[in-house]
Amino acid sequence: MNARILTAALLGALSLNAVAQQYAPGFGPNPKLPAPEKSLIPTMNIAPAEPWPQGTRPTPAAGLAVTAYASGLDHPRWLYVLPNGDVLVAESNKPKNAPKENGIRAKVQGLVQKEAGAGVESPNRIVLLRGFKPNGTAESKTVFAQNLNSPFGMTLVGSNLYIANADALWRYPYKNGETTLSGTGTKVMDLPAGLNHHWTKNVVASPDGKKLFVTVGSNSNVADKGMEIEQGRAAIWEYDIASGKSRIYASGLRNPNGMDFQPQTKVLWTAVNERDEIGNELVPDYMTSVKDGGFYGWPYSYYGQHVDDRVKPQRPELVAKAIVPDYALGAHTASLGLAFYTADLLPQFKNGALIGQHGSWNRKPHSGYKLIFVPFANGKPSGPPQDVLTGFLSKDGKAYGRPVGVVTDKTGAILLADDVGNVVWRITPAGATAGTNTTANTK
Repeated sequence: MNARILTAALLGALSLNAVAQQYAPGFGPNPKLPAPEKSLIPTMNIAPAEPWPQGTRPTPAAGLAVTAYASGLDHPRWLYVLPNGDVLVAESNKPKNAPKENGIRAKVQGLVQKEAGAGVESPNRIVLLRGFKPNGTAESKTVFAQNLNSPFGMTLVGSNLYIANADALWRYPYKNGETTLSGTGTKVMDLPAGLNHHWTKNVVASPDGKKLFVTVGSNSNVADKGMEIEQGRAAIWEYDIASGKSRIYASGLRNPNGMDFQPQTKVLWTAVNERDEIGNELVPDYMTSVKDGGFYGWPYSYYGQHVDDRVKPQRPELVAKAIVPDYALGAHTASLGLAFYTADLLPQFKNGALIGQHGSWNRKPHSGYKLIFVPFANGKPSGPPQDVLTGFLSKDGKAYGRPVGVVTDKTGAILLADDVGNVVWRITPAGATAGTNTTANTK
């Protein structure tokens, strides 16, 4: 009996070890975290932006094909699909007239952003893509809204379109099929702005359409400018449409971006960019389910209760409450986009999460620069990440593109915004026709 028990225990341990080995370092539900590293000069490994060579495109996974649905865009960051199939593209960058940071760190960051293709002036507009030409490109492109303030997230509730600018959430009347917003916008909620170390503000609607959820990133790496300027930041806000009241729904999230509701559980999930300057493998970006009232550690701790001793004074009573994220997405991958796949065209992705990884500038070797997929079962991640679209980096370390927002279009194809390549890529099954005769059910 003892021998059989011992044998079973050994087999169980080997099985668990095999499962653990499926995950690359810094990925999965239980990432092994190294000790933090300290250095006077942070790691810098910029992938300089370079246009896609003529005739080239990203590399899709086996069984998939990719085409440029729209090219020649101006820093496309975020996507939203309207009920009639029109695709909204937020062409945006950091606010032009925001207060500027001073010091060596700010100057270095500015140089990094410029070389990485992120130093362009914000177009401050949303364009609308409609239909398909025989070659799979959009039939038309029109300016849908302009003179905005670094727009990012978009969501439609009834006949109202909500747009999250860098400093406020706005509501616009929307008529089905219109190619330009015709009504006057109304500001419904101010958002923390100022220096805007993290300027991107996303917005999604709850499945019942009664609430809006808005992301607000931190104003620093680890509160290095003090907590006074972090009021209301590093959080997801909830806005009640009926009452107009808002509150912080979850906090301690350094820079949440992508959000979506997991289709099996209707639970809100978000993708979060974690802190820098404590090592090549710290801290993994992550995606996590979002708990009402939950605190996720920033700035006092990371990945649960790993204390960041750079933050003074500490708050041990908050660290004790810090929630461990659900799934690590790799250190410095800049995981921005998040969308659950609910269509039928690509059944291998059903109910799982698509993650747009913008890519690192402070890690050797580079990380991110790809679209990945995380399978889900029963509402939880159920396996290692899978590459969906790669090839955004050249062999000599140039960035042809950087993935950002990801959505599913009306046909069930996957759309990915590439803000350095200035393209919206479209992913379909290999051999599928490009346009409207490919149909699928979407949420």
